[in-house]
Amino acid sequence: MAEIVFERVTKRYDDGQLAVNALDLKIADGEFLVLVGPSGCGKSTALRMIAGLEEISDGSLVIDGAVANDLSPRDRNIAMVFQSYALYPHLSVADNIGFGLRVRGSDKAEIRAKVEETAKLLELSDLLDRKPGRLSGGQRQRVAMGRALVRSPKAFLMDEPLSNLDARLRGQMRAEIAHLQKMTGVTTVYVTHDQVEAMTMGDRVAVMNKGVLQQLAAPRTLYDAPANLFVAGFIGSPPMNLLPGQVVAAEGDPGLKLGDLTIALDPAALDVRPGIARFAGRDIIAGIRPEAFQFVADRTPGPGKLSGRVAFVEDLGANLLVHLDLDGAAVIAAGVSEDGEELSSARTRLRAIVDGTLPIRKDDRICLTVDPSRIHLFDAASEQAIVA
Repeated sequence: MAEIVFERVTKRYDDGQLAVNALDLKIADGEFLVLVGPSGCGKSTALRMIAGLEEISDGSLVIDGAVANDLSPRDRNIAMVFQSYALYPHLSVADNIGFGLRVRGSDKAEIRAKVEETAKLLELSDLLDRKPGRLSGGQRQRVAMGRALVRSPKAFLMDEPLSNLDARLRGQMRAEIAHLQKMTGVTTVYVTHDQVEAMTMGDRVAVMNKGVLQQLAAPRTLYDAPANLFVAGFIGSPPMNLLPGQVVAAEGDPGLKLGDLTIALDPAALDVRPGIARFAGRDIIAGIRPEAFQFVADRTPGPGKLSGRVAFVEDLGANLLVHLDLDGAAVIAAGVSEDGEELSSARTRLRAIVDGTLPIRKDDRICLTVDPSRIHLFDAASEQAIVA
């Protein structure tokens, strides 16, 4: 096990492309840290620099207390699990798991003992004689993990390891990987573009965009207190609704004007962000999670209500996901998509999660309210969260 520290680490390619920019990041010994962000954000490049597969342009990478910039990959004692599994099709499960030990010259008895121990941990004992072609996707993934685990590495590096699996198996493997990491206590760095994986697996999550670390925090903190507009728009499924507006005086206290709609900020909302008074007359972005809305039986528009026409409804069973064309207010998509596409100017619909038993249908006109203390506020100019 090992602590891994990035100290102002930069990766710049020969064509001038800046893949990672002055990354400061400390991964604690035994921690499960997830690097998440859209395609091209630099997360895989950061992982490959830990492995020694990418040279560092500037800064220092420290592994287990020693600067590792110039160490060869084999001298780092880091195990990497790839998206493609990279199993040898002509070798058995046992031989695949023990391959790294044979290359290092371990004796046969030691290899057999470690392979059997690892196979038992991963529930592969009955499959040791099979070839990869006779295994399911989940079994092949566990073999790839076993090959990494058997070496007793200082750290695991996992690059999109579940992207080739179907949705049901991904959910199962997320739980298995997280459980295995807790059992072994090996420092693990996991790269994904899937924020559901990030939020359900990591002790902490590092959100990246365009080579820059946006926020590093526990999953719940990212969800409840996003540091900026990018994190707010990227973390959450369905994503946060973002509405442009202004801070105005509402009966002597600050309020929000979102298009034609004005929402008074009560004392609880002001306690959450006492610095909002400084933004009077300035442009802000209001962020509202889909589950923060309350359906109002009285469908007559009025103060504090968001009204509109239902564009369509997704029935999720216990809940309905309602897509609403708002009256008098705009909803924007901010940040980038998982594929790296800019969304900052895109117009979209408001999404609200409500009780699944409500009789809401396409083309209905409905009204929603929201607790002002659950509205996230961002400076439209800097895109940073307004918290104090």
